[in-house]
Amino acid sequence: MSPLIIIGIVFGYFLVLLGIAFYTARGATNESFFIGKKNSKWYLVAYGMIGTSLSGVTFMSVPGGVEKGHFAYMQIVIGYLLGSFVIAFVLLPLYYRLNLTSIYSYLKTRFGNVSYKTGATFFLVSRTLGASIRIFLVLNVLQIFMLDAWHIPFPVTVFVVLLMILLYTFKGGVKTIVWTDTLQTTFMVLALVVTVFIIQSELHLSFGSLYQSLQDKGYTQVFNTDWRSTGFFVKQILSGMFITITMTGLDQEMMQKNISVKTLGESQKNMIIFSFILLLVNALFLFLGGILYLFMTAKNIAIPLHPDDVFPTVALQYLPPITGLVFVIGLVSALFPSADGALTALTSSFCIDILDLKERSDLDEEGKMKVRRKVHLSVAFVFLLAIVFFRVLNEGSVITAVLKIAGYTYGPLLGLFVFGLFTKQKVNDSLVPAVCILSPILSFLLDHFSTTVFFGYQMGFEVLLVNGFITFIGLYLISSPDTDRKQIISVN
Repeated sequence: MSPLIIIGIVFGYFLVLLGIAFYTARGATNESFFIGKKNSKWYLVAYGMIGTSLSGVTFMSVPGGVEKGHFAYMQIVIGYLLGSFVIAFVLLPLYYRLNLTSIYSYLKTRFGNVSYKTGATFFLVSRTLGASIRIFLVLNVLQIFMLDAWHIPFPVTVFVVLLMILLYTFKGGVKTIVWTDTLQTTFMVLALVVTVFIIQSELHLSFGSLYQSLQDKGYTQVFNTDWRSTGFFVKQILSGMFITITMTGLDQEMMQKNISVKTLGESQKNMIIFSFILLLVNALFLFLGGILYLFMTAKNIAIPLHPDDVFPTVALQYLPPITGLVFVIGLVSALFPSADGALTALTSSFCIDILDLKERSDLDEEGKMKVRRKVHLSVAFVFLLAIVFFRVLNEGSVITAVLKIAGYTYGPLLGLFVFGLFTKQKVNDSLVPAVCILSPILSFLLDHFSTTVFFGYQMGFEVLLVNGFITFIGLYLISSPDTDRKQIISVN
């Protein structure tokens, strides 16, 4: 496809988002930026969260990983489903009962100010790294397959895209992205479905025959029963469950949208319906991955070195031009939810949790808005630096990198919330940062030496559980019984 057409699609898409932002941001305040004035429609949030959860990582890494991993990724997706029930019936009631704007405010109520700042800081690091990797994946594909032909430098690409995202999120925040995510989810899923039908037509096979061919190649295998393997199904399901609890339930970006819904009941309905739709869409992405490899085999196409390049290679170079058009629209739809939600959530968390902006009596509403906008710009600049850095380090499957990083950075958050919810202990607040820093270090060492220490057992994504457990034990060691029950907010 001509780079001019690609640029036209991106800017046309952006203009639609800008129009939505202009409409939804009328009369916007800091409160609407942070949680949409708690007036979001639950069905819009549920549907829009699909696009945020999938992002460019799912769009390319999941189909690309089918040749080596088959359909084993469904093990993690099943865990996602289980984790969503924990979020709906354990975490969401807590957030609504405390009427939180930032979910990390719970840590202040439960443990103290230092624990609160520590939890928020781990989120800021986690989401910055995770979102930067997701954005990088999409922009890297646009750069390699299209924009390099025009000799456009990668930093320029990143700058322009982040500038566009800034323009439509700058004022409306959550109130805007609830609507823009809905549009983006629609185009991403549409691109997936259309591509599947086009490949099916190109191979001249019925869907039943396609599935049979996938079975013959062993691609449809879901469960790994080798307990020593990193892909052992028990480990994968448990990992998926806790990845969802942490990367969704303990993540300000995802929960910011959930708690923007008016009532707890509607928010729970949103979470459960979202999780079932997510399972079905991930299954369709795996099916797409399988038939992409069938297509390459049938047409004698060399398999790309990086699995993440499989989908763009086939869509842009070997299928009819309409496929390339649909792919680019889907790719752009995968890009914007990854960036706009993260940008808004990081801005919200830094303003509320680190700067205590909501409690500042020395600033009026206009003054607080100026501070928030400066933070918004600063977060975008950090994204720019991180994305360019990942371009230098690019290798392997991005989904593996995202989940691996989550294990180390979200583990302390998991430990903090579990300890707060399921014990009645009072921690030494000043020692919490030491525990939360030490836990990922010990988890990394256990992961690195697991085959030696555990008789050939290989740790995978369950490093998140190990990390959370070490944090829990560390918190217990610096705690004592709390007899002041009025200060305890837990599920006990």
